[in-house]
Amino acid sequence: MNVTIQPHELCGELCAPPSKSFMHRILICAALADKRTEIKCSELSEDTRATMNALSALGAQFEIKENSIFVTPVGERARECEIDCKESGSTFRFMLPVAASLGEKVSFCGSQRLGERPILPLCECLESGGVVFCRGKGTLPCEIEGKMKNGVYEITGDVSSQFISGLMMALGNIGGGEIKITGKIKSAPYIKITAEVMKSFGAEVIKTDYGYIVKSDGYKTTGEVFVEGDLSNAAFHLAIGALGGKIRLSGLNEDTVQGDGKIVDILKEMGADITRENDAVTVRKSLLSPIHLDCEDIPDIVPVLCVVASGADGESIFYNIKRLREKESDRVESTCALIKALGGKITADENSIKVVGTGKLRGGTVDSFNDHRIAMSAAAASVICDENVTIKGAQAVNKSYPDFFEKFTLLGGEII
Repeated sequence: MNVTIQPHELCGELCAPPSKSFMHRILICAALADKRTEIKCSELSEDTRATMNALSALGAQFEIKENSIFVTPVGERARECEIDCKESGSTFRFMLPVAASLGEKVSFCGSQRLGERPILPLCECLESGGVVFCRGKGTLPCEIEGKMKNGVYEITGDVSSQFISGLMMALGNIGGGEIKITGKIKSAPYIKITAEVMKSFGAEVIKTDYGYIVKSDGYKTTGEVFVEGDLSNAAFHLAIGALGGKIRLSGLNEDTVQGDGKIVDILKEMGADITRENDAVTVRKSLLSPIHLDCEDIPDIVPVLCVVASGADGESIFYNIKRLREKESDRVESTCALIKALGGKITADENSIKVVGTGKLRGGTVDSFNDHRIAMSAAAASVICDENVTIKGAQAVNKSYPDFFEKFTLLGGEII
């Protein structure tokens, strides 16, 4: 699907979509809990549906009614099954250890790009705990059998925080254990999200000098769980407000542990006119200044920040961006292609991206590279373009934010 946008300023009010990061983890803990849970959220992206379908394959049951998802847990015995992770890295990296905690023989498949993303360190870690890879260790498709044991698991922290989060949730299902981490942890805020969700289901995660200790006698539900707004996807609307218009976004937890909550402070530092009231943030168009920014813990918002930097006056540098190459696309290459296609100035080396902003972009045709964050960044860029913006493969937004273009038109966006 191709989408063409006519550029002009956007204004309006929206409620932030539910957090994909929280939703993955809540679905898993609810499916492993002692009794039925009501999740106060009716919106599912392709990624969270992949996790829900994976849990369904293992024996959990889901019922969607109005603004709630009712989860009946797996129970004492899971099912031997095949899990299709589609394009969701979170689903694969979480469900691999979770399936191992249930002890069933499970095979995994997914998209080609997902099979190219790193997974071997997690596989080797699970092997150390008694899990057998019948085929495909470190790639897709793969098949596991055997139940992981309580104990100490050692894993690198410098590849993906999802390895650690998956192990944490699995250990919470088998009575606890320890995780020893080597190297510096990447995207550490996502581990805080995991710990917060596990705590809401009665499991305790304790940070140590070497990693984490998980204490649990099984997940216990309180019966009802609320999903907070997604700051990673809210970033696109907030960027639109800063670049051209006035956007009020509600449903944002001011005390969130989401790392991408930094988007508000980053836009402020760049000169955006921002006010906050309870769970709402209002962003108004303003003259923007360049920024030098460490992006190690906020890789998902780098593409849209490069768009914002194009709307500033001067040279912005985003560094510690190596992990962008291991996302749904090589986001260093796809972000550079996006800005260049619209007439902007951008260069990259091994660990940094430089954007020379002039306050405007020309417009043109952008390839989404089947990457949701590239597609949404291109839409945000349209507000500072002189000519129309055409996004090829715009359906990529379904991965995390299926209603994105509907919300875009509610703000006054013109799609032709």
